[in-house]
Amino acid sequence: MGFAVCLLTACSTKQVNASSLKVPGDYLRAGEQDVQCWRDIKFGLFIHWGPVSLKGTEIGWSRKGPRRGHRTGHAETGVPIEVYDNLYKQFNPVRFNADEWVQIAKDAGMKYLVFTTKHHDGFVNFDSKLTDYKITSPKSPFRRDIVAELAKACHKGGLALGFYYSQPDWHHPEYRTDNHARYIKYLHGQLDELCSNYGKVDIIWFDGLGGKAKDWDAENLFKLIRQLQPNVIINNRCGLWADFDTPEQRVGGFRSDRPWETCMTICRQWAWKPNDNMKSLKQCVQTLVRVVGGDGNFLFNVGPMPTGAIEPRQIERLKEMGVWLSKYGQSIYATRGGPFKPGPWGASTHKDNRIYVHIFNWQGESIKLPAISKKIVADSVLTGGTAVVKQTKEGIEISVPKDRRRDIDTIVVLELDGPAGEIAPVGIPSSSLAYRKKAQASNVFRNMQGYGPDKAFDDDDTTRWATDGGTPHQAWLAVDLGKPTTFNRAVIHEGDWDRVRNFELQYKADGKWQSFYHGIKLGDTAILTFEPVTARYVRLNILQATEGPTIWEFRLFAPEK
Repeated sequence: MGFAVCLLTACSTKQVNASSLKVPGDYLRAGEQDVQCWRDIKFGLFIHWGPVSLKGTEIGWSRKGPRRGHRTGHAETGVPIEVYDNLYKQFNPVRFNADEWVQIAKDAGMKYLVFTTKHHDGFVNFDSKLTDYKITSPKSPFRRDIVAELAKACHKGGLALGFYYSQPDWHHPEYRTDNHARYIKYLHGQLDELCSNYGKVDIIWFDGLGGKAKDWDAENLFKLIRQLQPNVIINNRCGLWADFDTPEQRVGGFRSDRPWETCMTICRQWAWKPNDNMKSLKQCVQTLVRVVGGDGNFLFNVGPMPTGAIEPRQIERLKEMGVWLSKYGQSIYATRGGPFKPGPWGASTHKDNRIYVHIFNWQGESIKLPAISKKIVADSVLTGGTAVVKQTKEGIEISVPKDRRRDIDTIVVLELDGPAGEIAPVGIPSSSLAYRKKAQASNVFRNMQGYGPDKAFDDDDTTRWATDGGTPHQAWLAVDLGKPTTFNRAVIHEGDWDRVRNFELQYKADGKWQSFYHGIKLGDTAILTFEPVTARYVRLNILQATEGPTIWEFRLFAPEK
């Protein structure tokens, strides 16, 4: 059975008769087979779109004014409410073509699609009978049911179909008021419509902004959904654990005991923004590999333009990902993460008796992996060439000639004498001299331990040191190496934040900080080389940033022998 097909049996678009269906015994959880089908297909397209694309600002969040029930209180900048809430009267995306969107996803190697049926701004992209604030309103020049056309195209094209739905609704007059119970009835009514009128639905993707189950009467809502769509899977943003977790704008940490999905934008903004900074092909592919290597799924977001077309440069980037997957997809689809956990070096996936070792960064002439309980009986290089693989009781060493290493990903396949899934997952610490050393920082985001300075020295690319917003001019991150140590290379991972605009590396001598390297930007990953320095205390001194700085990893390396 095909990857998407296993989720897409009986894709009829006719209405579902709820009275003829039975509520599953455990309505809080999806069936194991349905979840596994979703985990196998790995890669999906997220689409955030609505009238706000006319302004090129963020969906929902740029609606300037009160946000009932959310801790930020008011949007200080953005589009005034009276303007934002009337954009739909001008929204006429005549170039919207659902079949084209589905084809773009398929060309990218994606197997499912999740679409924003309603975001926090309350605007509805389907023909709801419960509101006039919708795409099919007589006041809308477009007046076509976008969800209906997209559902039909997904069913026809073999993509699994998901509906994003925001429970918060800053437009609805009764949301988070004394009449909130009436709003809950409205919310349940719209989920009834979505699960009854558009054929088979494979995924419901809630976005409750931290709301509790009682805020949405979630248990009864789940009963309704699973009665109408017995094979649906539901994410964890409705106050209940549901079926999978959803780390946002970051790669989730390695976890094989519970399904999860990283959602991330191809540019900086969820909704379309003119000239938004777009990720490179290398960033896109390596993010996909790190996610799958951590045993997760990857939901990659684009924001269509006001016309309904997706930006040509974004289409081209997705096509490039599809070309890569057409060659190396066997190392992604229907695999599981590990047994070697993702790290600075790369990631690994496995299926049956095979381990796919994805190498991004070489440590000298080879990569050294921990010992495993299975014997390697054969090896090959999926990306071309040959490898030398040495297995001992102490570990595994892999080398590939430099001219056969790929800039994005060198994939070495290890054939084992038994199932790779029987091997316990293991992490591979880098050779960073700063690994787990004592750290300090000038500022920590909301004084939360989870964003402390130690997170930049833990060899975990899924954790980070972060500072409070509004501290753009200066911040520092320091590490105590324990004793005077010699190093000549630093690798600093800022990720997609790209906030640093002026920085220096320093060491402490005679109680004073001395600068030995100066730079302007860090970007995703900065590899800095310099004359050898011997010091105990080292500091990244950020002199200027566009917003509160955040650093995922700060590594120091000794000179190679």
